[in-house]
Amino acid sequence: MEMVRVLENDNKQLNALQEELESNGLVILGFPCNQFGLQEPGSNEEIPLGLKYVRPGNGFTPNFQMFEKGDVNGKKEQKVFTFLKNSCPPVGKDFGQPLNRLVWDDLKINDIKWNFEKFLVGPDGRPVKRWHPRTTVNHVRRDLITYMNSQSDLQRIMRMEREEK
Repeated sequence: MEMVRVLENDNKQLNALQEELESNGLVILGFPCNQFGLQEPGSNEEIPLGLKYVRPGNGFTPNFQMFEKGDVNGKKEQKVFTFLKNSCPPVGKDFGQPLNRLVWDDLKINDIKWNFEKFLVGPDGRPVKRWHPRTTVNHVRRDLITYMNSQSDLQRIMRMEREEK
């Protein structure tokens, strides 16, 4: 029951985060996966209905882009996750208690540990940061705002340098 509540809250909080920071350039992308406790068994057509009517339910619709379901770890992992995982350090040294609920072979330290592990990719396409799946969306929000502020400060400095020339 606790894991379901976390998933429900993450979905709702990601919607709120997208709404809050979209004007600053934030684009949230969702990638459904069934490799963690077989928690996403639905087809690509069923997943939006599951979100709307079951978990979190109450008519929920993500306001961010959802991709087709696929693997994020193992032999059939999507190339984007190979790139992300190779670009950011692992978020932990082990997989915790759910080892028997992970459905891929050859676990690697850099593998995604569980649902809702998050990555920040900068506007230049370079991965910047990776968060553990238990990191709260509020913590991610603070990190995003710090990153966005540092980027706007950097852009302001570069603009001033160009103007001085």
